[in-house]
Amino acid sequence: MSEYSIWVMEYAYVSQCAVSSVIYGAHNQGIRKLPYCYVVIKSRDHIAMVDVGYNDKEYGHYISDKFGVENWHSPADVLAPCGIRPEDVDSIFITHAHFDHMGNIESFPNATFYIQERELTKWIWAMSLPDRLRYMMVATDPSDVLRAADLARQGRLRLVDGDKQNVLPGIDLHAAPDTHTYGCQWVHVRNDLQAQSNNSWVLAGDLIYVYENIEGMGPEKMYIPVGLALGSTTNLVLTTDEIMKAVDFEMKRVIPVHEERLKNVFPSRIMPSGLRISEICLAKGQRSIVS
Repeated sequence: MSEYSIWVMEYAYVSQCAVSSVIYGAHNQGIRKLPYCYVVIKSRDHIAMVDVGYNDKEYGHYISDKFGVENWHSPADVLAPCGIRPEDVDSIFITHAHFDHMGNIESFPNATFYIQERELTKWIWAMSLPDRLRYMMVATDPSDVLRAADLARQGRLRLVDGDKQNVLPGIDLHAAPDTHTYGCQWVHVRNDLQAQSNNSWVLAGDLIYVYENIEGMGPEKMYIPVGLALGSTTNLVLTTDEIMKAVDFEMKRVIPVHEERLKNVFPSRIMPSGLRISEICLAKGQRSIVS
């Protein structure tokens, strides 16, 4: 029996993304669609999310325009098919602070946010650097970092130092320092609530963009890290192995939210907006929103 329903909700996309940006070293491999998504995790008692997307205004709009993001829709519109309003969300796990993952904090006024302490403090450090080192801020909106810090004033911020089990029942946070960003984390849902789960899922954030990061691109089946690492590619590869161990190396149970091919693996629905919902699993008694 599953405690949680899990949906991957597309809220925008890049229609022509260079493959090399999501697979390290995949030069001259063309382009592909890159969905921008967040994840809803719903039980009888909780509505949680992994990441919140970005707000398409001010500097968030500037960054999205630079990256060629299209067809942005608000959380109110994207969450509506789940019967959820942004105000209903009680817990949000931020995998990292890039604009498309942490840029919509203000849309969720009643949620408590969880982020690795290292992620927040290192972005403040990066903001203090001279302009010649601004590459490290290439996908981050400084205003998002300030809004995250203000959550502490509101009593709605939980800084996590390393791994943390049972943040909600059966949901664990795992630190991945100096990988894609300074203090990434990934979310492990033990959907049967057992310590040694036979029904677990990993929501990987940007530690894994696409399936090739797990299974490789050719006859040699090996991990290939994502195309952007502010930390090290070594740390990304080792983290990928930790993620795979958490699901007993069952690739289907690792959910890369930027992967367009989720629609080929899980029941999915294209909304009138042109955005996709992928239904990863359903809790007992929860009706499908894609069938």
